[in-house]
Amino acid sequence: MSSRQVVKKIFANFENSNDGVIRQGITKSDHELLDPFVSLAEFSVSPPGGFRDHPHRGEIIFSFLLYTYTTQSLLCSIMCLIHQDFNGNKGKVHEGDVLWTTAGRGIIHSEMPKEHTNIGLQLWVNLPSSDKMIDPANVEISNSEMPVAYEEGVEVKVIAGVSMGVQSPFYTRIPMMFLDITLQPRSQTHQTIPESWTAFAYVLDGNEGVFGSSDSYAVQAHTLVVFGTGDEVSVWNTSNYRPLRFLLIAGEPIGESVVQHGPFVMNTQAEIDRTIWDYRNGQNGFEMAKHWRSD
Repeated sequence: MSSRQVVKKIFANFENSNDGVIRQGITKSDHELLDPFVSLAEFSVSPPGGFRDHPHRGEIIFSFLLYTYTTQSLLCSIMCLIHQDFNGNKGKVHEGDVLWTTAGRGIIHSEMPKEHTNIGLQLWVNLPSSDKMIDPANVEISNSEMPVAYEEGVEVKVIAGVSMGVQSPFYTRIPMMFLDITLQPRSQTHQTIPESWTAFAYVLDGNEGVFGSSDSYAVQAHTLVVFGTGDEVSVWNTSNYRPLRFLLIAGEPIGESVVQHGPFVMNTQAEIDRTIWDYRNGQNGFEMAKHWRSD
């Protein structure tokens, strides 16, 4: 096995907005390096903030709710994000759940906290040109549905792909893996990844994670770690006391040009211009744009 070495580290800085606090880990400048991944953002939202009615076209969106915080003893049914879209879908994303949205030709949706502070992560994955205009779809994946792999000192929630022989049952249109990994103090893991795939990690919690080789510098939380070529990713938790939690994400590159304009991800500027026209004029997938409003 050839171990992938770290080629870039990106610290996700705070970006305040009216909707909440965002840490942006992948931006437009990283598209070529991280194909097929378009955006990765860690968010913290509380009422009245949140992600109000907004459109998408041309990508897959994974919304992963990491934590919910409250100072009161309340039923978990109100500690969640409420999602709705113009196709009539409506549901709740609780701590540990994933909302998997294929935007395709167009969708308008909202993701709003019901109460208290919700911390999560959103990953956008590009669609190939042949799939840009497919019908939109939603899949809700509850925490209890996700298979978990174990070995000494290592726990892996397999959201997509395979780890330690445990396969996710969920189909991704883009071949990829999405692993939520926790390493106990002084433990390590070595994850096989197809050599041709793009791979990166995002550190959620813990400041003593070492990636790529055991003599590398430790990486702090909220850092995105981009790996070079190879067929294995190695990670060590050098802390004596604190677990390390990170996401390991990898996917097969598409190899097509990417032009992003806000929530629209297409291949050319002309396609972006047409998408904006479609959205403003309520056509070609955005027929409900002028009439639909979330509750």
